[in-house]
Amino acid sequence: MSDWPAVSPRVRDLFRRGAEVALDPRAAWVEEVHAAALGGSRMRPVAEDPVLAAATRRSTLANLLHWAAANVQHPGARVPVDLGPEVLETARDLVRRGLDQSGLDAYRTAQGVAWRRWMEICFELTTDPGELRELLDVSALSITTFVDDTVAAVSERMLAERAELTRGAHADRRAAVTLLLEGAPLGRARAEAQLGYGLAGPHTAVIVWSGSGSAAPEQLEAAAEAAVRAGGAPHRLTVVASAAALWVWLPVGTAPRTAALAAELASAPDVRVAVGRPGRGVEGFRRSHLDAATTQRMLARLTSPQQVARYEDVQLVALLTSEPTAVDEFLADTLGGLLTADADTRGTVLTYVRELGNASRTAARLYTHRNTVLRRLARADELLPRPLADDVLGVAAALEVLRWRGAAG
Repeated sequence: MSDWPAVSPRVRDLFRRGAEVALDPRAAWVEEVHAAALGGSRMRPVAEDPVLAAATRRSTLANLLHWAAANVQHPGARVPVDLGPEVLETARDLVRRGLDQSGLDAYRTAQGVAWRRWMEICFELTTDPGELRELLDVSALSITTFVDDTVAAVSERMLAERAELTRGAHADRRAAVTLLLEGAPLGRARAEAQLGYGLAGPHTAVIVWSGSGSAAPEQLEAAAEAAVRAGGAPHRLTVVASAAALWVWLPVGTAPRTAALAAELASAPDVRVAVGRPGRGVEGFRRSHLDAATTQRMLARLTSPQQVARYEDVQLVALLTSEPTAVDEFLADTLGGLLTADADTRGTVLTYVRELGNASRTAARLYTHRNTVLRRLARADELLPRPLADDVLGVAAALEVLRWRGAAG
């Protein structure tokens, strides 16, 4: 750029040192940038979708590190746009879901947080007013120009992607599904013609996605086929929701068997499957998918290690964990010391509750001796804030949350 300002050698050195710090950002800073990128009312549909939210985080972090790396190499120079796979996949996914313009908000909101953190770095590099003024001036220009250039480049790619998606049967299918899920007045006959799928009978919705975004498309397709087999379905309707997610409907009135489906996914540990309640007709088509989406959000919210979950199995946990900030308080207040007890003790309590307080059946279910069960229950009573008999429902609910929550939850 011919009118890009010249940067003094001293400030170039300061810029490079600051960029080296930014290249290894603190975890709290990264989380703050992610929270800003996904904040705001226009970003809510993205933030509520685990796949789109994860893709936005990857794209945001990739841009942050790209800017820092470029300034380590050429401090203070104009940073070229990064259209790497993280950025392009996120752009494609947002277009596929009709959220492309909303998704661009992430760049602006993340910019504000990144600028504040960069200023903190700058103020630690020098106390000289002249150096600091020059450093902040060129920094502001660098960050603003990089974001503007990125938004312009991504917008151009989105326009091309949108043009591609408006052609052909896949576009018709996506459009019909979107209208059905939104409850729009779309005639059943017309929708069936666009989908190539009957809407009058039973439906069970399934969402297949990649937990970290690293699963290959063929792994997602294999998981969708596994759901067909586990559900005994003759065929499936599939919509590509994003590069890392498939929306699937099975024309069956019984949800796929969890154990059978999980066994088939063992070789693809990054693949996740959420299953909605079966329903009938157009409303059942819609409701079953919304159930699956609720289940998907719960698994993502709890960073659950479980690969397969059915709405009917997690409905209570999904409700209890809908406010993430309250989950830890609920668990601590309800379980006390049992929260950090060994897995055998917690598992025994949960099984005991499920067996309606029958120690003999609990022992049989756990393949252990009845006296062992009684010792574990006694230990649990010592750890609980209140005896188990006084808070059976609360303890059972808390332990069910723990069963689904991952180590990072």
